[in-house]
Amino acid sequence: MNIINNEIDNGKAFDWGRTSADYAKYRDIYPQEFYDKILALGLCKDGQRVLDIGTGTGVIPRNMYRYGAKWTGTDISENQIEQAKQLSNGMDIDYYALPTEKLDFPDGTFDVITACQCFWYFDHEKVADCFYRMLKPNGKILVLYMAWLPFEDKIAGMSEKLVLKYNPNWTGGGEKVHPIFIPECYNDKFELAAHEEYKLNVPFTQESWNGRMKACRGVGASLSESETALWEAEHKKMLENNAPDEFDVIHYGAYAELRKK
Repeated sequence: MNIINNEIDNGKAFDWGRTSADYAKYRDIYPQEFYDKILALGLCKDGQRVLDIGTGTGVIPRNMYRYGAKWTGTDISENQIEQAKQLSNGMDIDYYALPTEKLDFPDGTFDVITACQCFWYFDHEKVADCFYRMLKPNGKILVLYMAWLPFEDKIAGMSEKLVLKYNPNWTGGGEKVHPIFIPECYNDKFELAAHEEYKLNVPFTQESWNGRMKACRGVGASLSESETALWEAEHKKMLENNAPDEFDVIHYGAYAELRKK
């Protein structure tokens, strides 16, 4: 399903379904520290009911399944949900191909709603009231994010420049460490309970970093097959000339915990 938002990539269409196979293979990259931060908040464990919106291939539910929460994942892309179901084989996780703006679970269903790498895609004026309704008393929204830092990491910076060469409309680059932005429409029904931003070193090989970049919005989700092939050939050559076989890429992680009033 093509997504067009004038505030993202200057309105250039993208479709996560086009990159689902690479997404499933190369974007399950959050280090244990990322999950430990969630657990330290007392969230997503021990029988809590958790809704992961924009779940993609189910990375968050799959990796946190062992901590005992009951997970439900939703995503606008049917291809992403199919990958999530395959990768979650043997796990009791419910998945639905459904836009966040059309969620309609009963009142008070969930203890926690998580949103990882996706919060900026939603129509918040529509969904804020829905989140409030679906959460139990004192329920939480946990917004999660991780991004490479192109001004601090040479390889990340070179990869970004190559994405922009083939897709100058891409607005997903240029990240610096900053708190997650929460739209004002949440203020009436939620309060910011906690937030944190922290540095991470994430390990890659040349193959896995190429796959991670190929599965980003600016490449596999929006370029044509021929454009993606040209980008990939040049990107692999860049890595051969500039990166060792194994290396870390500097990222930062962030979360914002919103508590239902």
